[in-house]
Amino acid sequence: MTDVHPGQRIAVLADSQNLYHTAQSIYQRNIDYEALLSAAVDDRQLTRAIAYVIRADADDEERFFEALVDIGFETKLKDIKTFADGSKKADWDVGMSLDAVSLAPHVDTIALCTGDGDFSRLVSHVRHEGVKVEVYAFGESTSEELIDRAESFTDLSEDTDRFLL
Repeated sequence: MTDVHPGQRIAVLADSQNLYHTAQSIYQRNIDYEALLSAAVDDRQLTRAIAYVIRADADDEERFFEALVDIGFETKLKDIKTFADGSKKADWDVGMSLDAVSLAPHVDTIALCTGDGDFSRLVSHVRHEGVKVEVYAFGESTSEELIDRAESFTDLSEDTDRFLL
């Protein structure tokens, strides 16, 4: 973990799809977003917490979106896209990256909650701008390059009692 002090400003960006699919495939459990937010903030000044979610018309997804807001996350929603061949796509990589770059001048630290290696270049860029980047994800599915480029890495798998429901 990086040096933490109460005046430090932090933004928490959570890639909900990445976290959900990893937690489901490895543990058949869900993420405890309240515990994740608490761990990431760690007595610092929260500037923004954003959860990037996909609307897939699943049962109880509206309740999930509302729960995220109740916990303290702003939610950004995107509809899942279905293509003519039946394939589906939904990700927030560009949106998360743009938000991280936009928030960088206003925070000291960005907590990136994803194991997606596509964010490795983003981490390098933001750190070059003088912002610390912490990654929170499951070690089994997190890109080594992402871990190497981050200031610190918290492996959610090391404390599943805390981070999973």
